[in-house]
Amino acid sequence: MANTLDFNAEGEGIHKRSDKIKVGVDEAPSKSLLYATGRVKNEHDMKKPFIAICNSYIEIVPGHIHLRKLADIAKRAIREAGGIPFEFNTIGVDDGIAMGHVGMRYSLPSREIIADSAETVINAHWFDGVLFMPNCDKITPGMLMAAARTNVPSVFVSGGPMRAGVDPKGRATTLSTMFEAVGAFKSGKLSKEHLLEYEKNACPGCGSCAGMFTANSMNSLMEALGVALPYNGTALADSDERKDLVRRAAKQVMYMVKNNIKPRDLMTKEAFDDAYALDMAMGGSTNTILHGLAIAHEAGIKYNLDDINKISRKVPYLAKIAPSSHWTMQDVHAAGGIPAILNELIEKGDILHPDRMTVTGKTLRENVAGAHTKNPEVIHTVDNAYSTVGGLSVLHGNLAKDGAVIKVGGVDPDIRKQGKFTGTAICYDSQMKPFTASIPAKLNQATSSSFAMKVLKVVPACQKC
Repeated sequence: MANTLDFNAEGEGIHKRSDKIKVGVDEAPSKSLLYATGRVKNEHDMKKPFIAICNSYIEIVPGHIHLRKLADIAKRAIREAGGIPFEFNTIGVDDGIAMGHVGMRYSLPSREIIADSAETVINAHWFDGVLFMPNCDKITPGMLMAAARTNVPSVFVSGGPMRAGVDPKGRATTLSTMFEAVGAFKSGKLSKEHLLEYEKNACPGCGSCAGMFTANSMNSLMEALGVALPYNGTALADSDERKDLVRRAAKQVMYMVKNNIKPRDLMTKEAFDDAYALDMAMGGSTNTILHGLAIAHEAGIKYNLDDINKISRKVPYLAKIAPSSHWTMQDVHAAGGIPAILNELIEKGDILHPDRMTVTGKTLRENVAGAHTKNPEVIHTVDNAYSTVGGLSVLHGNLAKDGAVIKVGGVDPDIRKQGKFTGTAICYDSQMKPFTASIPAKLNQATSSSFAMKVLKVVPACQKC
């Protein structure tokens, strides 16, 4: 089937992908079912591009509880742009709720289920374009894998980060604050009353957890990868700016369909280089390594830990965000967002590939032109970087001969100064045992914090790996 696309002002065109299910007398039964949905009203609608909205609305994941309303905004925008929207949902797992028990065994597999289910719906129904609406942990990479795999014109827009909470002393709180509060309570430094107060206020509403955890890391990287609009990673979940971003992203899908621009046209080796460069500059989650390599594989790009380490060595660390500091994603947004970080890298060195095309129809350079840090304490300049190397590093040693990833900002400064860590590994035959084990008193604090799980044939490996 030809790929030629020539839409008029009302979105009609010829040789669309969806023609497979709606053109010709043999497709009359399919058309009958399409009319039954109520989304297609007449022959005029039948001639328009069919756009899937791959949503991930789910009520037990705070980062996704508002996605139904955002999807409604997207549907209206797609219709205004001349398309016919069809929404479907994927599953989702909240790692913050699932961690620390058997629930975490379902976290990483959920990424594969999401990728497979999205691929199934997109290809079974021959959609012309897709608006992906992820937000948290495994949902975003799962959808990115599906986009690379199906290679149908697509745009991503996430649900956005949560606002920071506020503790009794007026300090910003995130989910990591709760883990610290639990430790303080167990050590007698925090009362039960104050712990309960933290519970109710640390996470104040919809959105992905307010720090630079996996969700916000991946949603930010999509800007550098070129598959999402600027400020996708930082515009707050409950803001009018997020609603406008959804509206513009939905209409941009029609641009992608009209010009037949596909995910693999954007997900190039250079795009992954730039995504990981941003990752290093903002000190993203270590899980970005795990997910980025899987997405690259689906896009047909050969990428490995050595490629990532090369980037880490040349990219300065510019933004240290919670849990590595008290700054949150709303601070990053107020300071200029991801475009400010990217523009700083473009202006100060041969780090990025700024002239490659992105989902906006413009180059990366054009997307971030004029964006500068509005708060140099939140987003540092290259000349005042936290370090001359990136916020993530790949280590090699006898515990991880093939490589292990660490978040540099979370490493003790004395260990960083030495450039290596030597200590006694405590081995367990189960992932859960370290949580309940007593650490021998003779081991110092630095050594006792190093755990290595002895993986046996009958014992599953780390559930997130």
